[in-house]
Amino acid sequence: MISSKRLIGQFLCLLSCLLFAGGLRAEPETVTLNFVNAEIEAVVKAVGMISNRNFILDPRVKGTVNIVSSKPVDRSMTYQILLSALRLQGFAAIEADGVTKIVPEADAKQNFSVTGGKNLKASGDKIVTQVYPLQSESAVQLIPILRPLITPNNSISAYAGTNTLVITDYADNIKRINKIIEAIDQPNYGDVAVIKLQYVSALDLAQIVSRLLGENPASPAATPQTPVADSGQKFVVMPDIRSNSLLIRSDSPARISRARALVEQMDVPGNRTGNINVVYLRNAEAVKLAETLRSILSGENKSALPAASPLPGQPASSAAVTSTTSATSSTTSSIMADPQTNSLIITAPDNVYNTLRAVIDKLDARRAQVFVEALIVEVTTDKAAEFGIQWQAPLGSSGNNNAVIAGTNFGKDGNNIIGLSAAASTGTFLAPGAGLNLGFLQRLTIGGQEVTGLTALARMLESDANANILSTPNLLTLDNEEAKIIIGKNVPFITGSYAQATGAAAGAAVNPFQTIERKDVGLTLKVKPQVAEGGTVKMQIYQEASSIQDTTNAAGVITNKRSIESTVLVDDGQIIVLGGLIQDDVRDGMDKVPGLGDIPLLGGLFKYESRKHVKTNLMVFLRPRVLRNAAAAASLTGDRYDYIRNTQSLAAPGSHPFLPKTPPPLLPEMAKTQPAPAEAPIPAGQ
Repeated sequence: MISSKRLIGQFLCLLSCLLFAGGLRAEPETVTLNFVNAEIEAVVKAVGMISNRNFILDPRVKGTVNIVSSKPVDRSMTYQILLSALRLQGFAAIEADGVTKIVPEADAKQNFSVTGGKNLKASGDKIVTQVYPLQSESAVQLIPILRPLITPNNSISAYAGTNTLVITDYADNIKRINKIIEAIDQPNYGDVAVIKLQYVSALDLAQIVSRLLGENPASPAATPQTPVADSGQKFVVMPDIRSNSLLIRSDSPARISRARALVEQMDVPGNRTGNINVVYLRNAEAVKLAETLRSILSGENKSALPAASPLPGQPASSAAVTSTTSATSSTTSSIMADPQTNSLIITAPDNVYNTLRAVIDKLDARRAQVFVEALIVEVTTDKAAEFGIQWQAPLGSSGNNNAVIAGTNFGKDGNNIIGLSAAASTGTFLAPGAGLNLGFLQRLTIGGQEVTGLTALARMLESDANANILSTPNLLTLDNEEAKIIIGKNVPFITGSYAQATGAAAGAAVNPFQTIERKDVGLTLKVKPQVAEGGTVKMQIYQEASSIQDTTNAAGVITNKRSIESTVLVDDGQIIVLGGLIQDDVRDGMDKVPGLGDIPLLGGLFKYESRKHVKTNLMVFLRPRVLRNAAAAASLTGDRYDYIRNTQSLAAPGSHPFLPKTPPPLLPEMAKTQPAPAEAPIPAGQ
């Protein structure tokens, strides 16, 4: 057997001759390949010289190949021939950055490869990746069909979010798969049948047909608007309320025929004097909806329909009976509500029931919820300053019984020199006011008695107080339902009192009696939202912030109150300002002795000055958020729940070398809820 090295030498000599001859004749360059049991490494090196390509071989790439061409082939084909030979040995080529890597086929899908859409222009036995978006068919359902056509070491997967296939395989095989996908991914225009009903309600019959003929029966809570489709052929039943008809679409004409036969057997006239029907409600309240439907029946009695206009779903032959029935519908029909099961019990002829059933379906829609966030912000700045000198001094005395005293006194309580002196003379202690107080204490003898008192008092005070209060009451309520939240105290207020003697005799005991009314003092928020068409929210709002100011008043408790009552219109998720209070109070006070207090410098001994500046900023902001489905409400609840759990965990006491560890109480972790089944589309404005 001829060695591979010898074959390569002969091949290179032949190649040089061909290249030289080709350059003279200016004809297409061709080569003749003849590798028998040649080492892969040597063959790759030779093909690299022919095709001017750079190769990198994985250390696991070992073995021999056989390549024999009976006729000369174009030199550009040598690379594709090499890829085919490597594929038979379980190896693949990966092209990247001007270098071709030869790796085991099982590892090829994990490396970089040429990637493109369904119009990827690539051929041969090189590994490529294609992203193929589907238009009509389901990508997930195509996986079992295409998986057997993919090389076992390569991959195919589906992304349901965008209905897209991702395929990594050899370029030639992907071309074949593309043709298969194009043939399958075609719009399916199944037959549509319209079945007009005469006696039975289309809404009720649509649910029955869907459950009987759909291989995946709808749940009891399913709605007739929800299409029923099985894993194979599609079968969809939709009711048309306006014409009281059923719309049935299916890929199988046999299933449509079975549906027609079933509908014909069920669409028969019932008891003309009155049928009893039970309608279970999903969202509306049975008691309130029953009142609305009774009003509809009474309205029909006031304005009877013309005899020539039959109700929807009623045959023209009974038009003459229609006028009589509509005029007596309020007497021959009855509507009752069962609160326990939240259902309606309707006793009415078929034509009246069909009309009411269409109204019920529209009114029994899922109501939106509104989450209202109120932000009440109050920022207060209080700055005050006081400065003054007070003095008391004897000017002279006549004997032991008379004395002349002069001085100044300002303020009250602990700031007044007279009050402090009087307390000192009796031996009691009266604390002076806040601030710096400098005094001169002197003992005087007046009327033969020794009196201790303040002769002079100088007082200086400067105070600066800031307050930043933020209240964020939140409310969650149904559309068009009022919600109320109160955070505060329930304070008693005396409204009256009287005393009643227990006996007729003089000096009998008196039994006093008081009447008390309790009122809420604190933060109150009332909101009644109404979601309008287009996403705007109309809100009737009452907001009150009250506090207790004084409880010592003889007439009763004094309270501070700030309230806003308004009706606003705001977009979903937007913040608006309802109102606010910006108050700036500046007070400058001076107590002085006339004339003497105006003397420069010396006048400071005869006056007392005080200044106070209070600035209050109060703003109320509001933001409504419309929650139209269960997922939005669950997301909002989860955020607030996690916030409280994190706050509780931060309240844990630190470690102590002698005290036991006491973990704080924590809320249980919120369980992940499964998404609720799809319901009927929510009408605009609901």
